[in-house]
Amino acid sequence: MTKKNLRLFDKEELTTEMEALGEKKFRTSQLFQWLWKYRTLNFSKMKNIPKPLQAKLQELYILPETAVSIFQQSQDGTIKVGFETYDKETIEGVIIPSEDRITACISSQVGCSLSCTFCATGFLPRKRNLFAFEIYDQVYLLNELALKHYEKPLTNIVYMGMGEPLLNYDEVVKSLHRLHSEDEGLGIGAKRITVSTSGIVRNIKKLADEGLKINLALSLHAATNEKRTAVMDINKSNPLEELMAILAYFYEKTHNKITYEYILLNQFNDSVEDAIDLAKLCQDFAVYVNLIEYNPVDGTPYSKSKKERRDAFLQTLRDKGVSSKIRKSRGKDIDAACGQLANKIVKLQLDS
Repeated sequence: MTKKNLRLFDKEELTTEMEALGEKKFRTSQLFQWLWKYRTLNFSKMKNIPKPLQAKLQELYILPETAVSIFQQSQDGTIKVGFETYDKETIEGVIIPSEDRITACISSQVGCSLSCTFCATGFLPRKRNLFAFEIYDQVYLLNELALKHYEKPLTNIVYMGMGEPLLNYDEVVKSLHRLHSEDEGLGIGAKRITVSTSGIVRNIKKLADEGLKINLALSLHAATNEKRTAVMDINKSNPLEELMAILAYFYEKTHNKITYEYILLNQFNDSVEDAIDLAKLCQDFAVYVNLIEYNPVDGTPYSKSKKERRDAFLQTLRDKGVSSKIRKSRGKDIDAACGQLANKIVKLQLDS
């Protein structure tokens, strides 16, 4: 008989399983806490579960786990982790420490289907979506590493690693509920969680209607349809006009300021005229612009914007009344750009 993956069940499904085993309803809450709040993946260590039930669970169910397989630490303190999934795929996570916060950047897919031309993950085919437990595991394990190396827990979570979160909508939302839950999760406040999307209009609306009140970041990177389509093919089916309308809806529902992520690419999207175009997209609802220094990726034609162009771009935005800052590139010495580590692993596998 094939064992069932107990980590795939929501609470209602788990209740049905326990009832089928002749167990009382309270066992569901006990198990759910062990599986999520404490991430206990060994039935024999679930202390308030009777030994006969432990044995029955061991016979009928599996508890697959995500494990740290590669660890890199940058001179600037950034930590890059390669995780191995239960089916031997590699996904990536990053811990970015700063004076007032410790941020974890996590993945939502194995690879990515969007093929943005500046992104290392774009060279990786999307193999599959991650399950909610695999997304959750990344946060749990990165928090352990933060406590070990910085003696502080994670303060912020961003879904900004490998993959497009809103193309794995159901599992991402499940993981958000688990991360947010006080009693049966990690108790991370909604204001401390950000989902970054390349702009999937239909699912931005669904997320707005979930009532989670998390933060939303748009990977914008160009402020006209022509330029954005040149680097992000997703813009063909989700053009800026539709994106701006749905972001206004998200803001109306959540009252959370929208973040625009904008990588400055030298001589492509970093002119004063580009900044003026960007400022026009910041007028209809509260927006904060993160200008990102490009972390160069082998095989792409792009380079980091020059200091004088970057500074002029930032000043133009501020002159237009747009809240913005430059986010320095981190972890340049450890493959910290999203997808770089996984690409390196794929190349090693092909060469071996």
